[in-house]
Amino acid sequence: MNPPDIAVRVPADLVDDLTTIPATRASDTAGSTCLVDGERRLDDAALEAAVAATAAHLARLGVGAGDVVAVMLANRAEIVTTMFAAWRLGAALTPVNPALTDPEVRYQLADSGARVLVAEARGAGLGAACGVAHLAVEDVWTHPSDTDAPVRPAHSPADVALLVYTSGTTGTPKGCVLDHANLTAMVRSIVDHLTLGTGDRSLLVLPLFHCNGLVVGVLAPLAAGGSVVVAPRFDAPTFWDLVERERPTYFSAVPTMYALVDAATTRAVDTSSLRFVVCGAAPMPADLITRFEQRFDVTLVEGYGLSECTVAATINPLVGARKAGTVGPALPGVEVEIATPDGRRAGPGERGEVVIRGANVMRGYLGRPEETAAVLRDGWLHTGDVGFLDEDGYLTLVDRTKDMIIRGGENIYPKEIENVLYQHPAVLEAAVTGQPDATFGEVPVAHVALRPGAAATPEELREHCLAALAKY
Repeated sequence: MNPPDIAVRVPADLVDDLTTIPATRASDTAGSTCLVDGERRLDDAALEAAVAATAAHLARLGVGAGDVVAVMLANRAEIVTTMFAAWRLGAALTPVNPALTDPEVRYQLADSGARVLVAEARGAGLGAACGVAHLAVEDVWTHPSDTDAPVRPAHSPADVALLVYTSGTTGTPKGCVLDHANLTAMVRSIVDHLTLGTGDRSLLVLPLFHCNGLVVGVLAPLAAGGSVVVAPRFDAPTFWDLVERERPTYFSAVPTMYALVDAATTRAVDTSSLRFVVCGAAPMPADLITRFEQRFDVTLVEGYGLSECTVAATINPLVGARKAGTVGPALPGVEVEIATPDGRRAGPGERGEVVIRGANVMRGYLGRPEETAAVLRDGWLHTGDVGFLDEDGYLTLVDRTKDMIIRGGENIYPKEIENVLYQHPAVLEAAVTGQPDATFGEVPVAHVALRPGAAATPEELREHCLAALAKY
């Protein structure tokens, strides 16, 4: 596999204050390309100019310290410049998934207290319904002639930087309050663990309304002095064309993306620019990790985290033991332990709830003190994930506590069945859910998507599972 060469390191001042990245890079570097979006290629000076223009627009619309700016766009460079522009004014950013329905968007705008919405034409009506000003995306980089450059207010690490909303699968979405201290701690940890430097280029394929895209895909490489390529909409058949053209040194993706790329690739590809690739957001089957690494000659490191801890808590190392099937040891500055139901700290191999402590843990859920108190207890973030640590401190995830299926008194974790299904050569994706049953209370049901051109019957997959799983 490609060796994880150490990139040229840079001084820590960019990491120490992420809000100053555009201005510092514009004054310290010699016009290097730092942000690519299709045919648009911004060097350091152009990035700073775009941020300054956006900040001037936001200031003209009344944005100041303590305010919130919403941005609702598919992946494009304006999300990045709006984030830095909001921070320049002392405001926070809340990214909005453009796939949300109108009522869902209005809920986030109202709940976050957004003052301005940066969006395409759809945003005008949505903003008006909530009393939120609309800034058209095509205008953000054009400096308004009637507005002077805004003066940057005094900056504090305790200032709110991001309001990232959870999916709402267990109720209405909650805004995770992440301050600048959270982001600084997370970026410093990622830069150190992945040895990022000026030679690194991130290919951004994950959505920028989630922490992974914003932190791992954008802030970490820019803070390390590297560059970012904002990919168009993810397309597995043409993915390697983009890699070969833009020559990134890494990208972060989710297991489904890796499975789709593996299934869609029908030619030899050039992966020589890649130092490593990262998988997060959901556990990746060990067989898929091994197959992807061997087929594409690249080091794949799997990590684990959630928005409540500013994206990451563990990542397998680039140098040293990488254990497929685990999500690695705790990142620098992060503590990860396993809590048993009776409140003990579990020993190696003992299952329990994954708990996290560190400077990357969120301040809480916006306006939800009771729900915050339920997950932040005694300084530890209680994740709701079940897992265990081995003797070396590597974390293996078992499942979500809420996803556990109880069949006739037997506890079943869907992920264990999914992992076995993934070992069948015909299976591309698998998801196991619980279904009510009059006799057993609940039984597991597997939903399977097959690889292109492959064939398998339900009976064949059941026999495959019976060879590795207890009958219940």
